[in-house]
Amino acid sequence: MSLSYLEVSVARLVANVRAMGSLLSPDTRLIAVVKGNAYGHGLEQVVPALEPHVDGFQVDDIEELRALRKLTTARALVLGYVGLADIEEAVTLNAELAIYDLARLQAISAVATKAGRNARLHLKIDAALGRQGVLPTDVGEIAAAIAGLDGLELVSAYAHFANIEDTTDLGHAQLQLELLERTVAALRLAGWPNLEIHSSATSGVMTIESGSSLARVGLGLYGLYPSAALARQDSEAQLLPVLRWVSHLAQVKVLPPRHPVGYGLTFITPREMRIGIVPQGYADGYDRGLSNSGEVLVAGKRCAVIGRVAMNMFAIDLTPVPDAKAEDEVVLLGSQGDEEITSEELALRLGTINYEITTRISPLLPRVVV
Repeated sequence: MSLSYLEVSVARLVANVRAMGSLLSPDTRLIAVVKGNAYGHGLEQVVPALEPHVDGFQVDDIEELRALRKLTTARALVLGYVGLADIEEAVTLNAELAIYDLARLQAISAVATKAGRNARLHLKIDAALGRQGVLPTDVGEIAAAIAGLDGLELVSAYAHFANIEDTTDLGHAQLQLELLERTVAALRLAGWPNLEIHSSATSGVMTIESGSSLARVGLGLYGLYPSAALARQDSEAQLLPVLRWVSHLAQVKVLPPRHPVGYGLTFITPREMRIGIVPQGYADGYDRGLSNSGEVLVAGKRCAVIGRVAMNMFAIDLTPVPDAKAEDEVVLLGSQGDEEITSEELALRLGTINYEITTRISPLLPRVVV
């Protein structure tokens, strides 16, 4: 087996689904967001584990849809960009597609009509976000186009919250909900009485979720919180991190005093030091920004990263573990003994968010279900 791999806990995945589901109303369907290789956890490992417990999946694009369809025939929402040349394949693969312009509508209609089927559509409303979507003032035009074209089934209207994770002021989120709800009400009166509505990802479910038809839950399924504020709040959703990033010491050796470690001579040994070489690097998703600042776990002890993180390896100070030897386990992310390195800790060191820590782990690393 490879010296480096990810452990994916199915038990924790299922526990997190139940925890997030406990925050939803009984009529709300849970759509598992598995874009970005299931937030770095591994699409092939996550989808079969989640399928019995969720109402469908969401991915971003045609490549992810192809990969998803090798694993499941379940409901599949594709809410990112699908090129006009790929729409026929997406419709054939029974995807539910995001729409936000007339050209896309016409292309989908032509493909679906030719295939003798209806394409299921989710109308993206730009409700005070300023990203992909139709402004509420322009919804009438696109609704008329849908009504006038063949092969189209409008399933829902939806939006994304703009400012809900790192703030306790939910004023803008409430404004967005009101914009979306007014738009959906108008669409229902215009001929789509059973139109679904959805706006909430994990953060919305934890804060402002109120009777949506669907909830698009991603981060919470993997045991991660959208922000420190939401992690601290009292909640029924006590989440458990699903991922453990494991490697092993490729070499252990003693360096003399005043010896450089790694590229750029950014670390010089202040004394004789016992160091270990970890066969992971920035090509594997272990960020170069962790040079001389990160920590890993060996025998349940924190060991500092010394020198620069290279493409496929980095060095650590084994002073805390004098008995460490080659091929001993090293944990880059997750728990070992009583210690734990979280994606939030790594994100704080790097000035980013926990989403980025896991999604940037190389898809080439083996994922092992445990």
